[in-house]
Order: sequence, then structure tokens, then C-alpha cells
Amino acid sequence: MELPPIQREILAALINMVRQKNEAVRGEEIARIINRNPGTVRNQMQTLKVLQLVEGIPGPKGGYIPTGKAYEVIGIEKIDEEAMVRIHRDGSEIEGATVSEISFTTIRHPYLCYASIKVIGNIRSINTGDKITIGPTPVNKLMIRGEVYGRNDVDNVILCSIVEMISLPKRLVKEYVPKKMVSLTLDSTIQEAARVLIKHNIHGAPVMENDEILGIVSFTDIGRAISRGEPNALVEDIMSKDVITIDGERPLNEAIKAMNEHKIGRLIVTEKGKMMGIITRTDVLSGLAVY
Repeated sequence: MELPPIQREILAALINMVRQKNEAVRGEEIARIINRNPGTVRNQMQTLKVLQLVEGIPGPKGGYIPTGKAYEVIGIEKIDEEAMVRIHRDGSEIEGATVSEISFTTIRHPYLCYASIKVIGNIRSINTGDKITIGPTPVNKLMIRGEVYGRNDVDNVILCSIVEMISLPKRLVKEYVPKKMVSLTLDSTIQEAARVLIKHNIHGAPVMENDEILGIVSFTDIGRAISRGEPNALVEDIMSKDVITIDGERPLNEAIKAMNEHKIGRLIVTEKGKMMGIITRTDVLSGLAVY
């Protein structure tokens, strides 16, 4: 069904406002949002009611609500339990707005990357030149950063020049854990520990005893011991006992988030409560390298 621009604009505003308020919306509220005369909105609403795109709700708290058919006409899929795909403009979140569709319009262009971003919510505060961030999306954690070069209020679309795009694969932490696990013992000297790390080209390893994780030692810990004048220290003396773990069944983005929050370069990965290996930032980067 093809609608005139004014009717599409009213429908889009109605859907956005009902979604935010979860109640019927008066014509005067819509007119204020889209900067139109209230009489114009009321007249158009009569036509939209005849087309079965809106329903009128009587009473003190009455107004208009969109029908399921309205979502189809506007091109928005109605989802009962939707995930929010947030929009930030110049670092501040656009309250109540979520992305419903992203279309890349210059896929084959050698230098430019433009996108058309359809939004549910009020985007009238977004202007040309604004820096925006989209995401993350729920499945592949897609994040898009770019600059706005246009806005289509009729279809509630932001036109964006993309400068950065990041996505994480839909895979579990355990799929990034190296099969060969290297560990250290409590009574190892720091020289022995350093030789093990160098031999296996790794920056840290867990300290184990009877299949139990007691701590973790990295080159940083070894360097600190040497700087303190303790070249003969044992692993037991320098290991970090505050071990951060993650279940191997968790998604990869949670491992990255944990490393960033704790400012560490590796996590102990467990399976059914027992250690299965270590995942490091290097493992993540190697797994993401597709070029």
C-alpha cells in the first residue's frame, strides 16, 4: 500500500510514541512532534482509520493506536520481545530509540560506505554532521560509528557515512581456547617459569596443584620480582591469586568485556566447574583475523 508522505510521517510518529508510552496517543501530541497543524493530523487520521491502519480509542485517556497492518505498511516488523539496538549521538543516548533495519547503500564503492538506518523512535534531534554510534546488535554484537549526512522524517531513517564497523562472531569462548594447555607449579623458580613461557610463546600460565587452579603468573609478575631484586623467587611468591574465570559456554563478547573490566590479558576458561584452558587477547585477535 502506497501512502502519501504526510500519512507515512503520521503513522511513523504514532508507532514511535505508542511504543514509548505504551498507551494511546492524541492527535495534538503527534502534531507537536512532526510540527504539523493539529487539524491536518486529525483529518489524515480519519483517512488512516478508513484504511484500517489506526484505531481510535475513546475516553479521557483515549487517542490513536496503530494496527498490525500499519507496521507492515511502514516496513517495521512487530516483535513481542525485541532487543534494544541503541543509538548514541555525540556520546549521549537517544532515549526510547532503537534501530529496526540497517541497509548498506554503497557496498561496491571502493572508498565510501553509506548506510540507511531505519529507526523506531524520535530521531528529530539528530542533525547533519552529528557523530552517531549504533549498537550493539543482539546476535553478532555489530557496532557502527559514523557521521550523519541526512535524515528522512517520512520513513524515520538516518543516512549515515560509516567510518568504523565492528562485529563479533556468534561463537562460544571454548572455541577460542588453544587445545594444548601449559601450566606451572608452586615450587618452580621464576627463571623456570620464564623458560616455559618463552618456549611456548605465551605471556602467562596458570599455577596448578592436583588439578586445582591456585593462581596465574605472567611476564609482568616475573618482571616485578626481578625489579625488586628477587631473581630466585618462586612462582608461589609472585603469582596472582585473584584468578578471573569464565565458563566456556559463554559468548565471546563476555570474555572481551571481562578482560576490559578487570584490565587483564587472559581468563581461565572452565567447563562444568573445572579448568579447560586459557583464553587470551591474542587468541581472540587471531580468531577474528579473517583477512
